[in-house]
Amino acid sequence: MSDDKREDRWTDGPELDPEEAREVRRQREVPPAPPAEDAETLRERQRLAQMEMMDRWIGGVLVEQRRSRRWKLFFRFFFALLILASLAATLYGIFGAPSPGAPAGPHLGVVKVKGAIDSESPASAERIIEGLNRAWDAEGAAVVVLHIDSPGGSPVQSQRIFDEVMRLRDEGDKPIVAVIEDVGASGAYYIAAAADEVIAAPASLVGSIGVISASFGFEEAIERLGVERRVYAAGENKAFLDPFSSVAPEQRAFWQSVLETTHRQFIDDVRQGRGDRLTDDERLFSGLIWSGEQALELGLVDAIGSLDGLARERLPEPRVRDYTPRLDPFERISRQFGRVAMEWLGVPTGQSPLRYQLP
Repeated sequence: MSDDKREDRWTDGPELDPEEAREVRRQREVPPAPPAEDAETLRERQRLAQMEMMDRWIGGVLVEQRRSRRWKLFFRFFFALLILASLAATLYGIFGAPSPGAPAGPHLGVVKVKGAIDSESPASAERIIEGLNRAWDAEGAAVVVLHIDSPGGSPVQSQRIFDEVMRLRDEGDKPIVAVIEDVGASGAYYIAAAADEVIAAPASLVGSIGVISASFGFEEAIERLGVERRVYAAGENKAFLDPFSSVAPEQRAFWQSVLETTHRQFIDDVRQGRGDRLTDDERLFSGLIWSGEQALELGLVDAIGSLDGLARERLPEPRVRDYTPRLDPFERISRQFGRVAMEWLGVPTGQSPLRYQLP
């Protein structure tokens, strides 16, 4: 191309001032507008945008679920470790922990009667009797001690322990001493009365020689609520202890005779165990409870003292060993769970309504 033609190309058209030239250059730099989209393309673009938004939402939900799942797994793992640690500690306590050996030399062979006396409690006749025989057969046990801290409980369980203590006492091989801590009342005193000697602290609660049967009467309450109680029984007196039914006078008199018969058994056994040491105070078997100091004056106890004082008094060196059988924690938990479940379901338990126990 010749120089003239190149020059003509740059000089064609009207002459522009600098401002107009800048505007022309700006227009040339602006990209051309995209061609107008048809309706179908616009709908497709909106659909894709919605799908993208949905994907982002689903992704956020999945992230949150994974985070929540991780926390759940963490807490489950933590509680599983806690349960395993507790189980390991329990098993170690049962099987792995070294049991205390018999003290070298004469010692007090202690059997604990703690809490309510009942077939399903730690103070059951089976457990107490087993401990008594262990202490009785131990060569180093110079004295068998019933260490009592109980409000009483089941008449049958108390009678079983009383009979076993009397049997061992009659053998005369070694003394049996009942030491009352805070409370030795009702069925607990029933047991103590069988011992050769009863010791209590000055402020211990001792006595309560009586029988109790406590319940409620709800017949008027359910009538006001419009509830009909349906009890089906064969025998006109079969359901006379039902708390939702009224008690006839003859039924009340009969139940009182049962209480008095059981009370008489209690009195006879206490007299057998304590003998002439009891005073003639007419209040002795009225169900009253006394302090240890008052019980000493009434002949219910023989001395004021404690377990430590007994060990110092009877032994050249005070030594004590606990012969109470260990509790199986799993059996205890299962029994408690079974009892609670039966109560919730309204299933009668084997517990007697009569109690040698403080109200």
